[in-house]
Amino acid sequence: MKDLTDETGYHFGVIRRALDVIDDRGPGLSLEGLAEEMQMSPAHFQRVFSRWVGVSPKRYQQYLTLDHAKSLLRDRFTTLEASLALGLSGSSRLHDLFVTWEAMSPGEFARKGEGLEIFYGWFDSPFGPALAMGTERGLCGLALSEETGPEHAMADLRSRWPNARFTQAPDRIATWVDAAFQMQGQTALHLIGAPFQIKVWEALLRVPSGQVTTYSEIAQSVGNPRAVRAVGTAVGRNPVSWLIPCHRALRKSGGLGGYHWGLPVKRAMLAYEAAKSEARTG
Repeated sequence: MKDLTDETGYHFGVIRRALDVIDDRGPGLSLEGLAEEMQMSPAHFQRVFSRWVGVSPKRYQQYLTLDHAKSLLRDRFTTLEASLALGLSGSSRLHDLFVTWEAMSPGEFARKGEGLEIFYGWFDSPFGPALAMGTERGLCGLALSEETGPEHAMADLRSRWPNARFTQAPDRIATWVDAAFQMQGQTALHLIGAPFQIKVWEALLRVPSGQVTTYSEIAQSVGNPRAVRAVGTAVGRNPVSWLIPCHRALRKSGGLGGYHWGLPVKRAMLAYEAAKSEARTG
């Protein structure tokens, strides 16, 4: 497994365990109490949090509570039409990354990857082990296995393009993955999906980091306001986690909705982005 940043997997493990403790006991836990639960000294625990999110554990707890989704929807909702009007398309600067993307033609998609070589490798990420896949043109898959397990992640991505040839070659895609998780540099995406799915994924790419949208808003933005259920299915079929930010899609009620790679990972992603956003503007 290729390291991208020092101790990122360890940091995510600490955050993941802290999330479980907060869920079980509720917010408002002291620094000392959380550090004891993590079997760390308060000073070490504080440093891990500060390095990972740039805010204190006390502040971060607010982002991990279930009510955080509702506050995001109230305070950080983004209108996709406005984003489009501002020029936030697939070739523009998106959620703190330079992301360029291109999509397969419907005919290429129908062949289910036939004649396509897909390179893959395992990487460390801020959200646990990540399986990345890519073609010569860009990343086409990014799975997070912390909740689902590595075997499921591999089987899931391979099943999307069953006729492709898969080659373990992490060095071929490492630069793109590095840019994705370090949130700097340039990364490329090669979207392999049905036309409607790609329209939904393009809409997700317009949601800025630290902000959220709803399934109904996405349906509106792709020109089919009644297709909320179909949008939800397309969001769930997003093969490129984190970069195509399906974790930023919430229910209109403020509920988190589902997440293909596990709701704890979705909540950690939203918390990570919200805390980073506050640290930048605070």
